[in-house]
Amino acid sequence: MATSSKLATPDAAVPGSNGLAGQLAEFLREHNDELIEFRRDVHAHPEIAFSEHRTTEKIAERLTDAGLTPHPLSRGTGLWVDLGRDEGPTVALRADIDALPMEDEKDVPYRSTNPNACHACGHDVHTSIVLGAGLFLASQADAGALPGRVRLIFQPAEEVAGGALEVMRDGGLNQVDRIFAVHCDPRLDVGHIGLRTGPITGSCDSLRIRVAGPGGHTARPHLTVDLVYALSKIVTELPAALSRRVDPRSSLSLVWGQISAGSVANAIPDVGVAQGTVRSLDEDAWHQAPDMVKALLDSVAGAYGVDAEIDYRRGTPPTVNEATSIQMLHDAVTQIIGEGAAVPTPQSLGGEDFSWYLESVPGALARLGTRPPGVVDEVDIHRPLFDVDERAIGIGVQVMAATALTALWGGAR
Repeated sequence: MATSSKLATPDAAVPGSNGLAGQLAEFLREHNDELIEFRRDVHAHPEIAFSEHRTTEKIAERLTDAGLTPHPLSRGTGLWVDLGRDEGPTVALRADIDALPMEDEKDVPYRSTNPNACHACGHDVHTSIVLGAGLFLASQADAGALPGRVRLIFQPAEEVAGGALEVMRDGGLNQVDRIFAVHCDPRLDVGHIGLRTGPITGSCDSLRIRVAGPGGHTARPHLTVDLVYALSKIVTELPAALSRRVDPRSSLSLVWGQISAGSVANAIPDVGVAQGTVRSLDEDAWHQAPDMVKALLDSVAGAYGVDAEIDYRRGTPPTVNEATSIQMLHDAVTQIIGEGAAVPTPQSLGGEDFSWYLESVPGALARLGTRPPGVVDEVDIHRPLFDVDERAIGIGVQVMAATALTALWGGAR
């Protein structure tokens, strides 16, 4: 990690202050129940990508009640808001607000009331955390203790990897010097924050391959093109060949999720389809992947005489945490939550569109522990039973607020 810099919020800037940890504790005593209720309300009314109208309105109402002026995104969902002074650095805190298109199977009072929509990735928690951190930092700004500006970004459509680009197109990243976010992690106990310098999530692209041939009878494969056999070679040889074309440390991975061809046992079909994802932890490998996949496909398809078309769709680049930003998070966590609260976290090949922000400005994504201590079984994200230990909300508020102050008092360098 980079050289440590102590959290520096002058106690004198806040009348009657007993230090930042005390101020945050006092804030949570007053607002923790409100933030939990806000999370439960959002959880009960989930909205999928680019349809987060109610969620956006609820966030805007609470920010307006606090005397802030939200800026809605032009597409109609999501917003950002600034607090503090125009002079000095600008630090952004990002929350994603969309839900997943799946049913909520939990038996809880705040179970989803919207069909085929569920906050199974913790975005309701992220939203409540950034809202709470923003309300605390707004009080710091009112007391003259904010040496710069904090921008709260409530981003739509993370699950379809388009929301971050929408924010950037609308100017939400303009003048931002550094950006931070947290993401729920059910593998970590509540009270722990997972940190990692460098790649923390992978790139995520999708592809659809369509192969075609004349078809024919399974008794005479030599008189036609054995399309199913050719497709089987494509789905087995492409991943193997691709892994040999890049540095193994890039963790470039092609995995198929859907394969289909034919409808009866004794007829060779004329069309087959395979769909999958390409993931990597290395940005160079991500840039190289489309051309490599296309070249390998042409080679394998040509060997078996089928025509092959590929629809390769770019998703997100890897999320690469910058070292200084991770150090700022580490300092905030250890000084506010306690020694041992910051723990190493492994890389993941899951996609995260926070990566687009990190292509433009330095920053970092941290893992937020949401598992109740002592619980062995865990329900992973993107599952209809996913839930969190709600004490994680208060932990996240403290971490995000303290990290923003650490970055501001460090000049966001």
